[in-house]
Amino acid sequence: MLYICPTPVGNLEDITLRTLKVLQDVDEIYCEDTRRTIKLLNHYDIKKPLFSLHEHNEKIKKSEVLSKLIQGKNIAYVSDAGMPGISDPGSELISYVIENNLDVTTLPGACAMVVALVNSGLSTKSFCFIGFLERENGRQIKQLQDLLEKKETLIIYESPHRIKKTLKNIYETLGNRNIVIAREISKKFEEYIRGSLEEINDKLRETELLGELIIVVEGNKEEKDINISDDEIKIQLSKYMLEMSKKDAVKLLSKELGISKNRVYDLSLDI
Repeated sequence: MLYICPTPVGNLEDITLRTLKVLQDVDEIYCEDTRRTIKLLNHYDIKKPLFSLHEHNEKIKKSEVLSKLIQGKNIAYVSDAGMPGISDPGSELISYVIENNLDVTTLPGACAMVVALVNSGLSTKSFCFIGFLERENGRQIKQLQDLLEKKETLIIYESPHRIKKTLKNIYETLGNRNIVIAREISKKFEEYIRGSLEEINDKLRETELLGELIIVVEGNKEEKDINISDDEIKIQLSKYMLEMSKKDAVKLLSKELGISKNRVYDLSLDI
């Protein structure tokens, strides 16, 4: 039997009793990084043969694991943190074992994106897990454009050195939506940064975010028509500008419509 075992994303006490029992009972453990997993095993005084299986050798190692399973061995697989196969190695191994008509058991447990979603306060009725966006700027923007009409809450992983560029692209492509950035989940400096994309982009101009980051983005709300025409925006903007400054009118309308503040400002120059 192949056991897929989730491991803590931060606090080592987040591991389940069932996962500990499986790790103690199996014949061997395969893991994403032996240096990381040995710390977990030592903490719980678990001594088992340990082998690496990561994104660079999964195609080769999956055959090795299958051979041992056919021999009758029980094997556990763990990634560095969280649920294997969710933006981590493991999915190819699982598919390969299933295709060869052997059993796989996945244990419930820690998954950072679920924690981020639930604690975000945004809708959990339906959601879309994206993982890491494309790194190349043009491809990332195209990917975000494909997500524009989705009503589901979006969950995105990102690294500290790319977070500002990614947030800028999300803002300019999806509009001024509410978001939550979850940082260092289940660790000492766990933090949740909440607000509109405009507010958070302003806040991060002078601040650097460190650690593991998850961006939870509000879905496209039905009452917000992101495809509203330029003429319609100008008409509404003209009404607002009779009652307030251009700056305040632009800010208010972009928030109400869920569209880029830059787009509204550019149109205000024609009024």
